[in-house]
Amino acid sequence: MRKIILILLFAAVASFSPAMAAVDLDGFMQTLFGGRLDESNPTASEYTVAESRMQLRAEHFGDGGEFFGRLDFVYDGSLEPTYNWELREGYFKFRVGDDIDIKVGRQILTWGTGDLLFINDMFAKDYRSFFVGRDDQYLKAPQDAIRFEYYNPIGSWTLVWSPRFEPNRLPTGENLSFYNPMAGMFIGTGMGGEVPLPESKFENSEIALRLSRQVGNFNSSAYFYKGFYKNPTGMHAVDFPTGPDTIPYYPELNVFGASIRGMLMGGILWLEGGYYDSHDDPDNDNPLVPNSSIKGLFGFERQIAENLTANIQWQADMLTDYETYEMQQTMFGGYVRDEVNHLLTSRVTKLLNSELIQLSGFLFYSPSEEDMYARFSVTYNYTDEITLTTGGNIFDGKNPATDFGQFRLNDNIYAKMTYGF
Repeated sequence: MRKIILILLFAAVASFSPAMAAVDLDGFMQTLFGGRLDESNPTASEYTVAESRMQLRAEHFGDGGEFFGRLDFVYDGSLEPTYNWELREGYFKFRVGDDIDIKVGRQILTWGTGDLLFINDMFAKDYRSFFVGRDDQYLKAPQDAIRFEYYNPIGSWTLVWSPRFEPNRLPTGENLSFYNPMAGMFIGTGMGGEVPLPESKFENSEIALRLSRQVGNFNSSAYFYKGFYKNPTGMHAVDFPTGPDTIPYYPELNVFGASIRGMLMGGILWLEGGYYDSHDDPDNDNPLVPNSSIKGLFGFERQIAENLTANIQWQADMLTDYETYEMQQTMFGGYVRDEVNHLLTSRVTKLLNSELIQLSGFLFYSPSEEDMYARFSVTYNYTDEITLTTGGNIFDGKNPATDFGQFRLNDNIYAKMTYGF
């Protein structure tokens, strides 16, 4: 009943057209099919995705502010046929005075400089969508928040408060498997479980702050985040009737960071860094909680030929108190990562046939973890309304406990058709 009421409310707001104003309506219909390539994958279905989707968008600008709504309806046939819907965005935005903007409601939030690499962007990501070929917009998961933006001579101040913690959406074993180091095996359909969220109370809300200022050709920003690790990287020791055990949880986290981005040498340069303060393990001596870490990112992009653009990124992630971590992991027989993890990425995009065809490839490769993840796609704009896309996702890793090695059974290809209206 609650879902029906929300859908009717969205339709009522979208169709309401006061005098002297108008509501812009558009959207798309999409069919997406994807299949796994590895027969040893423990998922129940050969489909990584098999869905039909309709998205409706409504936007209204008025003298007092604006409304924007984005609602998805999905039929999913990859396992048991199911119908679902999601309000991806539904917010009101208005101005207070001459220098304060306020946005209230469900919204997509993003900041930082990286191309598919995130240091200070602590807003939720949807990797279940990212790994099966859904549109790039679905990488960012929506969350309920209030966003304040204040403009003054010092710069632009942005404050985002989310009353409820929103985690990353990770593979659960249903359509995409993953390696569970505690179980020592790849988890498939019916073997995963939900990780409890932090208790819903004010002190567990998320706060993100950014100060941005233009300095010459570069946009510079400073960041702060108070909340939790977006992945359940911690373990709680608990006593079950059958004996002591551990369960995963989301440890508390503070992030302090900065970035710059601007034009240089005919291209775009970006630098970003952040300190991850593991609040639940201030002394870095608890083997069940991740140590604090320092992350840095360098990136550069430019057009290297007509209709051919490429970029390269290098990210370093240094663990603090590494000797203690190494000793603890060795003692418990866990995977021991390097003190500094290096990650290289590159995106290459080529436009053909009067820009009607787009070839795209993106590679993640870690020489320290010895794992990789490759994304590729071909998109053809058949008409102004119809777009055809085919692509794939390839994972590999020497050790199944690494970031990409844990998904190495999920190689897949997909085909997608989109009709915009």
